[in-house]
Amino acid sequence: MPARRTALSAAVVFLISTLALAGCSGSAGKPAADAAGPAREGTSPLQNPDGTRPGLAPLTSPEDRKAGRAVVARVATAAAGPKDGYDRNEFGPAWTDNVDGVPGGHNNCDTRNDLLARDGRAVEHKDGSACVVTAMTIDDPYTGKTVRWSKQQASKIQIDHVMPLSYDWQMGASKWDKAKRVQIANDPLNLIPADGSQNASKGDSGPAAWLPANAAIRCSYAVRFAQVSLKYQLPVTEADKKAMLQQCDG
Repeated sequence: MPARRTALSAAVVFLISTLALAGCSGSAGKPAADAAGPAREGTSPLQNPDGTRPGLAPLTSPEDRKAGRAVVARVATAAAGPKDGYDRNEFGPAWTDNVDGVPGGHNNCDTRNDLLARDGRAVEHKDGSACVVTAMTIDDPYTGKTVRWSKQQASKIQIDHVMPLSYDWQMGASKWDKAKRVQIANDPLNLIPADGSQNASKGDSGPAAWLPANAAIRCSYAVRFAQVSLKYQLPVTEADKKAMLQQCDG
């Protein structure tokens, strides 16, 4: 009997050891947050009217999509004006902190780093700086992927102007004073860190000509575009409004 008990005990110890080793084998290497994979959901644009919360979550319920259509429906339409006179400098220095009337202005950190910190997780800063982001994990709404980004690959994540500045110019911003143009260029409501190739392919297109590759957030993207349009009283083209409504089943 003692021999049988000893053999059984040895077998139990072996089994427990084997399971423990198996459980540990997947934990080596980078943490899950650092690996590419499906993105987590960000914030619904319906719950983020000032753009200060991270990301862009899908609008999936019938109620939310109906609410999204209601936001888009309020947007005015007009024909696009000429690009004549447009220059990025007309909207102030890129990512200036010297901006009034928008969240993050005059906080001693430029707009780009504000946005990276807003949307990033596991954010790392330059030594001695509370502003300059050098690495982070980001859930990119435009591709639906989670990306580990570092400053050495800066162009991999770019800051998209949801309502592009050239588009703004054509729809009425050419008549604004400089201060208001600096606002829309640095307003977090109009800014989303996203995949660099997506941002490059968009250019200055409206929703009728370009939508994010991730179809799940296209209604949310249309709502965010509408929120910027409404805040700054800038119309969109008829084709763009139609496309925006279609993304939310309209």
